[in-house]
Amino acid sequence: MIDVPRFGLGCAPLGNLFEELSEEQAHALLTAAWDAGVRYFDTAPHYGLGLSEQRLGRFLAGKPRDEYVVSTKVGRLLRENPSWDGTALDATGFVVPAGLRRELDYSPEGVRASVEDSLTRLGLDRIDILFVHDPDLSGDPGATESALTALADLRAEGMVAAIGTGTLGIDALLTTARSGLADVLMVANRYTLLDQSVAPDVLSACDDHDVRIIAAAVFNSGLLATSPTRDAKYNYADVPDDVLDRAIQLNTICTTHDVPLPAAALRYPLEDPRVVAVVAGANTPAQLGQNLTHLDTEIPPALWQDLADRRLAPRPS
Repeated sequence: MIDVPRFGLGCAPLGNLFEELSEEQAHALLTAAWDAGVRYFDTAPHYGLGLSEQRLGRFLAGKPRDEYVVSTKVGRLLRENPSWDGTALDATGFVVPAGLRRELDYSPEGVRASVEDSLTRLGLDRIDILFVHDPDLSGDPGATESALTALADLRAEGMVAAIGTGTLGIDALLTTARSGLADVLMVANRYTLLDQSVAPDVLSACDDHDVRIIAAAVFNSGLLATSPTRDAKYNYADVPDDVLDRAIQLNTICTTHDVPLPAAALRYPLEDPRVVAVVAGANTPAQLGQNLTHLDTEIPPALWQDLADRRLAPRPS
């Protein structure tokens, strides 16, 4: 497993997730991240139909290659959309023209094609970490192992240093951890202050096979990034009432310990020694700066114990 900085910038916003960023705004965000010492960037073809990878690649051009870590993903090939009318926008939450479409493909041929396309968009000759992206969506129970085997071949060829699966799906995470092929899991939305549904079986398999964890989407799509409100998103959708109530309880308890909720959200997964990094997105340099400040906030052990006693968030172990 390669060394991964404990904080990674989630680059879905560079693909215009939920709102459009101009080229200038995207460059300013990446510049602020680099200047602040951020050296891990996570992206995917899915993010803005390749726009995130392209913007990240343009920014990293000329930067010393050994000074940063990039992870991207396989499983969605980007191909021309023959039904595009020239004006329609992507329907998956990214504010980009729908001139391309995503084709799910977890075959060895599809994985290799995806990696080659990503290398072109990123302008790189190798990728540090490759994740199988959401194999649960394929409907094929063999998709995870098929793609992992293909990634293991690419690792043997030196095209990638570490491999694993990035998804919300517990079954795919468990299959990956048990495969004996993976170096790392990207657990999205499932190992957070609000959602600890990453199964004990997954954590046990990580121990058995020496698999590390990167906790992504630790704000659960924004709900934990500020004081929780009805207008926030939760796991890329509107917030259910019961989830909002729990988030408000978490915020109240954090406040009694003089800890900002987003600081607790960023630090919570890192309490688990299996977790080597957290990944969080930002739309502006100010948001990024707040995240980095929160990451360095001192968290009193009494807060974790209080949350555990109230059965809101068990202490990671």
